[in-house]
Amino acid sequence: MKKNIKNILICLGISAIALSSCKKDLNLSPVSNLSDASYWKTPDQVDAFVSGIHTRFRDHNTSFEFLGEVRADIYGTDPGTTATFTGEATQGMERMWLHTLDADNSGVSNFGGFYNNINQINLLINKLNTTNIVSETSKKNYLGIAYGMRAFYYFQLYRSWGKAVIATDPTVDIDISNLAKPASTEAEVMSLIKSDIDLSNENFGTDYSFSAKNKKGFWSKSATQMLNAEVHLWTSYRGGGTADATIAKTALTSIQSGAPALSLLNNFADVFSSTGKDNNEVIFVSRNKLNEATLPFIGNFVPQTSLIINFYDSLAVRKFDVVTDNYGGLLRIPTKIATYRKFNENDLRKNLTIQAAYSQPAAGTFKIAGAFLKKYQGEQNAGSRAFTNDFPIYRYADLLLLLAEAKVALGESPATEINLVRARAFGSNYNEATLGYPHQAIDADPKEAILQERLLEFIGEGKRWYDLRRMGNNYVFAKTGLASSETYKLLWPIDRTSLTNNRALTQTDGYPLF
Repeated sequence: MKKNIKNILICLGISAIALSSCKKDLNLSPVSNLSDASYWKTPDQVDAFVSGIHTRFRDHNTSFEFLGEVRADIYGTDPGTTATFTGEATQGMERMWLHTLDADNSGVSNFGGFYNNINQINLLINKLNTTNIVSETSKKNYLGIAYGMRAFYYFQLYRSWGKAVIATDPTVDIDISNLAKPASTEAEVMSLIKSDIDLSNENFGTDYSFSAKNKKGFWSKSATQMLNAEVHLWTSYRGGGTADATIAKTALTSIQSGAPALSLLNNFADVFSSTGKDNNEVIFVSRNKLNEATLPFIGNFVPQTSLIINFYDSLAVRKFDVVTDNYGGLLRIPTKIATYRKFNENDLRKNLTIQAAYSQPAAGTFKIAGAFLKKYQGEQNAGSRAFTNDFPIYRYADLLLLLAEAKVALGESPATEINLVRARAFGSNYNEATLGYPHQAIDADPKEAILQERLLEFIGEGKRWYDLRRMGNNYVFAKTGLASSETYKLLWPIDRTSLTNNRALTQTDGYPLF
């Protein structure tokens, strides 16, 4: 009995009123009815529930990163090498960038865990629309958040699996007979996404302010408009044309006018600092904090301390050491040396984003041995490194480069936006006549110029795979090694457990049937 009471209390925490996370330990029907009936009584309870939705959103950072980036051309072992540079094992992670995923090795399972929080959001929407617990102003703000975040989750599902089960009603009681539900078509999922974006914008109205208490760690009107731009740029390449590109451009320029304090920071490193949170470049982040939460995925991207100390930092002319370089990870997802070399030597982002590691032969000449993600340095705490960096979902550099992309789609010059990003990247070394758009060789193709700039700017932020997918299949085939004869692999397979639990689901087209 004591165990069940403890589990009930956990289930009734600020992030869990619905029941899916507790179903193994509780008799769900009576508990859910009691908890639901007793919870929705005060504005403070609603506020706590909204905080809980953001907490659960943070729990999905690993899925956001894996789905958005790891299958692209950033990570893996370089041609001619047989292992990560430290000798650490990829442990199956390589299936993502080698595109050898299947139902038993799906890379991301259970649809990223997204439906758990979608159900919470559905419950919040239901309660806000059927009760009068909070003021009208708070209700509209919460609905703006809820519809925006639900659209974000479904856009993740859409870009990753195509078809998806649409659930817009909250599940409080568990009815075994209704567990099976087929996936809706891609067109139906996209329709829901755009509808939710419209509802989010409608409820936010003209309010571009950020949360007074939670600041950039809470969804906002600006976050909805960033999503609006992403979605309509995606559909502009798939039949929406200039009409959808115009919607994207309007959404982005509305953020600039509605939230004029947003801007690029002068120093690229400051954007990701553990001590400089909620800075002017941030639009929406998944918040982490010492003794509360850290980036959950980072251990896959950085090496063990005991192994990295055998290598050298050639820029600092030093051997890595236990005190400074206590990354404490296991390098399952190494950054390619080729990725490191894509940066111009004068691009300040190069050595702030990626750490190159060198061996030192007897002759004393440094030779690059490998590389790993450096963007998130965290903070030192009692002799250990805690990765307390926020995970950026949207920031101003993203706005600028999406705006540049929309302008290209509309036949306009992207120079202003691209050059703002490049000027920050090169600092005192920036010379617009040689480094600015359209003066680099890659600028002859503006789409390639934007893709390259986004690659260099957003490594480690879950963007690259989606960027390539957005612009078109040919970009994926050209840059990732995925064969054009395997178009079905642009989407992810559904894991075997999900197919077992929902027999109305069918495997993603092209993968072996369940």
